[in-house]
Amino acid sequence: MTTPVIAGFHPDPSVCRVGDAYYLANSSFEYVPGVPIHYSTDLLTWTHIGNALTRPSQLTPHAGTASSGIYAPTLRHHDGRFWLVTTNISEIRRGHLIVSAERPEGPWTDPVHVAGTIGIDPDLTWDETGVCHLTWASFQPGLHGIASVPIDPAAGAMLAEPRLLWNGTGLAAPEGPHLYRVGEWWYLLLAEGGTERGHAVTVARARTLDGPFETAPHNPILTHRSTDHPVQNTGHGDLVELADRSWAMVYLGVRPRGRTPKFHVNGRETFLAGVDWVDGWPVVDEQRFAAQPRDHAFTDRFETSELDPRWVAPGTAPASFARWEDRGRLVLERPSQQESPALLLTRARDTRWTAQARLDTSGGTGRFLLRIDGDHWYGLTVDADGIEATAAIGPAVSPVARRSRCAGRNVTLRITVRDSDRPAQFGAPDEPDLVELAVVGDDGTCDALATLDGRYLSTEVAGGFTGRMLGVEPVHGQVVVEEVSYSTQLE
Repeated sequence: MTTPVIAGFHPDPSVCRVGDAYYLANSSFEYVPGVPIHYSTDLLTWTHIGNALTRPSQLTPHAGTASSGIYAPTLRHHDGRFWLVTTNISEIRRGHLIVSAERPEGPWTDPVHVAGTIGIDPDLTWDETGVCHLTWASFQPGLHGIASVPIDPAAGAMLAEPRLLWNGTGLAAPEGPHLYRVGEWWYLLLAEGGTERGHAVTVARARTLDGPFETAPHNPILTHRSTDHPVQNTGHGDLVELADRSWAMVYLGVRPRGRTPKFHVNGRETFLAGVDWVDGWPVVDEQRFAAQPRDHAFTDRFETSELDPRWVAPGTAPASFARWEDRGRLVLERPSQQESPALLLTRARDTRWTAQARLDTSGGTGRFLLRIDGDHWYGLTVDADGIEATAAIGPAVSPVARRSRCAGRNVTLRITVRDSDRPAQFGAPDEPDLVELAVVGDDGTCDALATLDGRYLSTEVAGGFTGRMLGVEPVHGQVVVEEVSYSTQLE
C-alpha cells in the first residue's frame, strides 16, 4: 500500500472493533485537544469524530516543544466501554494515564495515573479471567525494557509487581508493545529499529503471560528499511480481527520525496495491511487493501459556537484564545499570561494543496502560516501597512518579500504546496515540494510574494515526531478569522 488510510500527521495508530465498526486513535504530541479519534466501517474510509483529551483536567496546558505532550495511545473496547491509555511525556513521572468513555465521541473521563510506570507507549489488554494488564516500554532502573503488570484500570492501581516480558530481536528502541490473546497463545507485537528509516514490526509469543516469549522465525514481519519503497519508516503496528474473522494491521509510515536523504513533510501517517495466520504466526500482506486518495477539502466559516475537531493549538486549547464575536467572526487574541503560542491550526493532509484564509486585521496584526514546529515555519503577516512573507528556519527568521495592502479591513491570504518544477538531478528534484505564499485580490487575482523550498519544513530538517500544520496566529492585538478553506489536488 502506498496511500495512507488516514493522511497527514496521524502517527502511532491503535485500532479496535466494536461489532461492525472500527475506531482508531493516534498520537497528538504538543497539540490540544489531544488524541484524535476516527471511525470507519471498512478500515479504508475514516471519519474524524472527536478528540479524547479535550479538557485541562485531562491535558494540562504546557509550553513544551513539538515532541512534548501525548505519545502513542492504545484504544480498546471491553465490557461495553472504551478505554484509552497513553503517556503525557510532559508529566511522565506521574505514570501512564487512562481515560474511558461510553461512546468514542466522548465525553471521556478525567484520567487516572498508574504510578510507578515510567516509560512510553502503554497498552491495555484483558486476560481470560477478566484481569486487565498494562504493558509499556519501561525506562525505570531495574525494569528497562517491555514491562507488564496487572492493574485496576478504573483506579489506576497496580495489582502485582511489574515484570519484563520480551525486549525484542536486538534492534534499537524496542517500544510500542501490544498484547493479544489468539487461540492458545499470547502474542506480543513490538516496534523496533527506531521510528526513522530502520523502523520495523516484530512479534513473539508465549503460552502464558509469565513467558518465556519465543521470537517469530520470520521477524521482522513488516519493514521497508533498505528498500526503495515509496513508503518508509513503517512500523508501530496494531492488529485487529475483522467481523468476518480475517485480520488486519494498522501501522505508521511516511512518504519521503526529493533527493537523498529524502524528506517527509506531513509527518507519520496511518497505513493498513492484511494479516494471515500461518503456522501460528502473523504474516503481513501489504497488497490486500487498496486505499484510494481522498479529497480532504473543507471550508470553515466558523458559523457555529463550537470549533470543528480538526482545529487544535500547541500547548493549550483553542478556547483559551479564541471566541466568537458574531456568527462567522472568530476572534483570536493571545492572553498576556499565556506561555504557549496562540495558533489555531489544522493538519496538512496532502502532497499538493491550496489553503486560503480571509482575515480582518483592523484590530491587530495577524499571520497565516505553515509550520512543522515553532522554529520552522513560512508565513504571511498582515499589519496596518502591508503584507510580509517570512521564512523561519531555526534561528534564522527572515522577511523575504513585502507589499502594500489594499484598502479595507479584510485580506485573503493563500498558501499553495506543489511539486517542484526545478530541474531534477539524479532522477529526483532537490526539494520534496515548493511552498508558495500569496495574496488574493478582491477580483480573485493572485499575487505571489515568495516561493520557498519545502525541505526546511520537513522532519529531516526540524526533527521531532509531528508534521506540517497550517492556520492562523494573532501576532499583536486581535485578529478575526472569517473563513479558512483547504483544497486538495488529487494524484
